[in-house]
Amino acid sequence: MTNTLANLLRPTRLLAAAALVGTGLLAGCSSEEDQTLKIGTVAGPETEVMQVALGIAKEKYDLDAEIIEFTDYVSPNAALADGSLDANAFQHEPYMQSMVNDRGYDFAIAGRTFVYPIGAYSEKFESIDDLPEGAVIALPNDPSNEGRSLILMHNQGLIELEDPQNLEATPIDIIDNPNDFEFREIEAAQLPRVLPDVDMAFINNTFAQPAGLSLDDALIKEGPESPYVNLIVVRSGDEDREAIKQLVDAYQSDAVIAKADELFKGAAVPGWQ
Repeated sequence: MTNTLANLLRPTRLLAAAALVGTGLLAGCSSEEDQTLKIGTVAGPETEVMQVALGIAKEKYDLDAEIIEFTDYVSPNAALADGSLDANAFQHEPYMQSMVNDRGYDFAIAGRTFVYPIGAYSEKFESIDDLPEGAVIALPNDPSNEGRSLILMHNQGLIELEDPQNLEATPIDIIDNPNDFEFREIEAAQLPRVLPDVDMAFINNTFAQPAGLSLDDALIKEGPESPYVNLIVVRSGDEDREAIKQLVDAYQSDAVIAKADELFKGAAVPGWQ
């Protein structure tokens, strides 16, 4: 995984992104007019949901905002921390907290978005009971989503974790693996591509839905009680900016729920209700 933002943005944003990282002076940040925002999202259906929210914010508050799309989970926080973004909307609190702890970011939660349940998918087996001994299981390699996947396996009785409350568990924390499963840690965005080569893969809905995977087909999946609600995140202190409050209000709307239902087919649960 590269930490160079310019290499990870979609090609259409490449030149702008390079300037963004190199100078941190991209127009529209908090030093500019307060009614102009730059919002980081991960490319895919979540970006489409944010587009609806920004349309509402423009109509209701005359709020101007631009979406900057990323293709990984690391760069949007780096861009927020260096001032290139005003907010991002792609991560849940356990992941945010792990980045804060690891990198010293000073972030705050401005609002909640949706729970996007993670699921375990297979092209080889139709039931979790069909997994053979020694099955190869792919896990997202970011700290919290890997633990999230292992906790689901623990809850299914497939493995035993030393601490099933440890949101950052890794395969090292497995104390009983009765079926000798083999675990491969892979960047989340690559998991749909490796699915044919493994027996099962845990894939976030961010990447599962664009790959044509339905949560209904998952061998294991989270329910609506999941604590992994996604967030609108800002630098500490900016949660009180009027433009940020307007963004959150526009996002937490019926039109945004309807768009999420359309795109995720019931697999996006509003986290603010």
